[in-house]
Amino acid sequence: MSIKDLLPGRLGFGTAPLGNMFRAIPDEEAAATVQAAWDHGIRYFDTAPFYGAGLSEIRLGEVLSGKPRDAYVLSTKVGRVVLDEAEDPAARDLGEKGGLFEHGRPNKMVNDYSADATLRSVEDSLVRLRTDRLDIVWVHDVAQDFYGDEWLARYESARTGAFRVLDRLRDEGVIKGWGLGVNRVEPLELTLDLDEPRPDAFLLAGRYTLLDHERALQRLLPAAAAQNVDIVVGGPYSSGILAGGTHFEYQQAPAEIVAKVERIKALAARHGVGIKAAALQFSLAHPATAAAIPGATRPSRVAEDVAALTETVPAAFWAALREEGLIAGNAPLPA
Repeated sequence: MSIKDLLPGRLGFGTAPLGNMFRAIPDEEAAATVQAAWDHGIRYFDTAPFYGAGLSEIRLGEVLSGKPRDAYVLSTKVGRVVLDEAEDPAARDLGEKGGLFEHGRPNKMVNDYSADATLRSVEDSLVRLRTDRLDIVWVHDVAQDFYGDEWLARYESARTGAFRVLDRLRDEGVIKGWGLGVNRVEPLELTLDLDEPRPDAFLLAGRYTLLDHERALQRLLPAAAAQNVDIVVGGPYSSGILAGGTHFEYQQAPAEIVAKVERIKALAARHGVGIKAAALQFSLAHPATAAAIPGATRPSRVAEDVAALTETVPAAFWAALREEGLIAGNAPLPA
């Protein structure tokens, strides 16, 4: 099955911000943002236990539990089990993502990619999401940015645990598809080289954006396209720097990234193009990409995303980006 046949559109909604990423968001604001996504016709929602130690799933479930279950597609992730005991969210070791969810719930999280933990994680997510089924399940963060030199050992644990469980659940019809949800291309390249189990798609965050796409273009995207493993683009705005924010890779953007964004913005202004439209449409132009799932914590941001998807972007703008070396020469451009 192609994930493109399952997903209801090119634009989904990523709910990492609803886990109180970067700031404490009032419940009402979170609910209003999910409702805004629904009102704008978005029907694919992605979440994870990791986002605020279950907070994002709980908030998403609050709103979606009032909608017809057959009307939307839902994905969450495995690899971390949320416990009832408490810990200091600000003191967690999150690799390169330190402090990301320090405003989330204080529930302790355990990294575990085993078969048993995968099944438990799915069951717990169903409770928090107040639903009877998941459509897609991603194996979360088995990559260098979280585990450093240990990442291959974590990956092997997932390969013999989570991958096989999810492959079986898909074959039994319990879920419709599975894959990896990561911020690095290497685990995905590794998975494409396996004979089995076979994922249906990947969720790749931050690696196919206006600011960072050359590595993914080299091997991953051609191989994924050849094997009919579609890519869902997470973080199309590179953690916010391409949408008026100050974060890149979940931290304050370094000077060279800020300078590059300013150059892109100058070209966009000259051609009358919105920076969000440029970022979103670029990420979706590759034939291997099935959808993009920007996150938001304000209803107005959702409206901007929907508008950005259909905004007319002149070919001269893409040509100018290429001429100035701001995008790779071999990157597919929007028609």
